[in-house]
Amino acid sequence: MASTISVEFCGEWFRVEDGEELTIGREADLTIDEDNPFLHRRFLTIVQVESMWWLVNIGSRLSATITDGTGSMQAWLAPGARIPLVFDVTKVVFTAGPTTYDLSVHADSPEFARIAGPDDPAGETTVGSVQLTPSQKLLILALAEPMLVREGSGMSSVPTSAQASARLGWPLTKFNRKLDNVCDKLDRLGVRGLRGGPGKLASNRRARLVEHAVFSRLVTREDLPLLDEEHDADED
Repeated sequence: MASTISVEFCGEWFRVEDGEELTIGREADLTIDEDNPFLHRRFLTIVQVESMWWLVNIGSRLSATITDGTGSMQAWLAPGARIPLVFDVTKVVFTAGPTTYDLSVHADSPEFARIAGPDDPAGETTVGSVQLTPSQKLLILALAEPMLVREGSGMSSVPTSAQASARLGWPLTKFNRKLDNVCDKLDRLGVRGLRGGPGKLASNRRARLVEHAVFSRLVTREDLPLLDEEHDADED
């Protein structure tokens, strides 16, 4: 049976017919951001192998975070890796340089459907496994604010540590210490891409934290008022 895939980015839709292929990148079928030199010319591709659609990372440096539409499943797509597109909606998020991008892939004939029961709301499995302190949640919100306030898919910049600490009214040393703590906590729980060290860019760690937190629903748009409450309290 013929099946199609549709990709939505910044309000534009790209349809991939049965047997076709769609490349995604700086110079590709779906051009994400032609002005970002950190983005691969061809980073991802959607291909069909027999009757199954796959998302393949054909880049050499960048990785992508993949989630289902509910945020209850999350995978890390490293260079050279591939993942089947089995859900009705698959979210794809990645960072190149200072900019984070996200897009959605829609299958008209999904291979898998997650049926949530009355005691299993979307995202509960992932969120419930991580207990954040109030200050850790505020830190993540300060970093994720640009992505959370944006409508739909598209691109956003992750704030620097200095910008995020100023948003909270915290000293930079306090912010960096708490950033280390929350990254260590999530790293111990198996979240990839948060470990620091030689060759690990701080900007990449912040972006990866935002990717995981937003798409696993550790923080949501409804949490954003907490930022203003913290800033106002700090000024009192």
